[in-house]
Amino acid sequence: MTPAARAAAAIGVLDAVLAGAPAEEALLRWSRGARYAGSGDRAAVRDLVFDGLRGLRSLSWSAGAPEPSGRAVLLGKIVAQGIDPASIFSGDGHAPAALATAELAAIGSLGAAPEAVAMDLPDWLLDPMRAALGDRLAQAMASARDRAPVYLRANRLKSDLPRAVEALAAQGIVAEPEGEALRVSQNASKIKASRAYLEGLVELQDRSSQEAVAALGDLSGARVLDYCAGGGGKSLALAALGARVTAHDAQPARMRDLPARATRAGAKVALARIDALVGRTFDLVLVDAPCSGSGTWRRTPDAKWRLTPGRLADLVALQARILDEAAPHVGPGGRLVYMTCSVLVDEDEPQIAAFLARHPDFRLDRQTRYPADPAATGGDGFFSALLSRVGP
Repeated sequence: MTPAARAAAAIGVLDAVLAGAPAEEALLRWSRGARYAGSGDRAAVRDLVFDGLRGLRSLSWSAGAPEPSGRAVLLGKIVAQGIDPASIFSGDGHAPAALATAELAAIGSLGAAPEAVAMDLPDWLLDPMRAALGDRLAQAMASARDRAPVYLRANRLKSDLPRAVEALAAQGIVAEPEGEALRVSQNASKIKASRAYLEGLVELQDRSSQEAVAALGDLSGARVLDYCAGGGGKSLALAALGARVTAHDAQPARMRDLPARATRAGAKVALARIDALVGRTFDLVLVDAPCSGSGTWRRTPDAKWRLTPGRLADLVALQARILDEAAPHVGPGGRLVYMTCSVLVDEDEPQIAAFLARHPDFRLDRQTRYPADPAATGGDGFFSALLSRVGP
């Protein structure tokens, strides 16, 4: 595919996302209908789509379009890169239709963008994000236009940082320690086919998530329930700390790959449906709650545009309900951990305060936002609260 044909494909996918389709679903639908596209073409179109979603409003505005569209986003991106728009929007072959005179005249014509547009936020999210990030808002939104770094966790059941770095390097993957995580700087696309990954020496996991789990300390022999396990990334990290892990999810299909992942990692993780948890208590219960994902919008930028005030309210209610469901599984003297990959205040500190008001038999030991220094690390925005059961 030519660069122009790739741009045309990205425009179609972006329009599908703007019509309500999740980005991954829209990309899959396009790739299934584009048998002519090679792996390089698919990767290039994916990059165009995700870069466009990260800068959806500002790119459209710079193209002279007050409302986003796939065509406006790609035009804004091309202009920002200093590429002659006519070389892409030519109408030749599979290229996007040639630019009309009015489109050319509109480029850069709108003047200073409103604050929410300049920060690539829906209008309604500007105030909640400012409440969450304060004077770091502009910096955070600027960095959200960049692709998220790729981090790996060295699996302590099989390896350590130096050995993991060496094993990755043997296949051309460059990873450097950043704290206790490994940040990949070259050949990240080779990770899942590498021996280090296939043999369980490393797992893909963001730095902030790694730090939040590691902060729980040595869990040797502890009975731990991962109540919202999903794909099981945190279950494996808990097992690497020595825990005896039971994984549960309200949608068990989400855990379908966990047994194979656990085998690869050399970890023992038991899967349990909700009826198997009746009457059971644990030393530690982890609630990695469904959330807005606002701390991970670099990775899933389409989620930012799908979030609405009503959806956020529903998530906050769901989080409270899950906490109430999980609390009885914390044994006497046990701990409850609440985590979200969100920076929005409503999902974090007030959620914990409300839980404590409902459950006086718990106390708050600490609550932490990650990364501790957002300017120095590339980790996702993440929240963790550690509570202890002090009553019967």
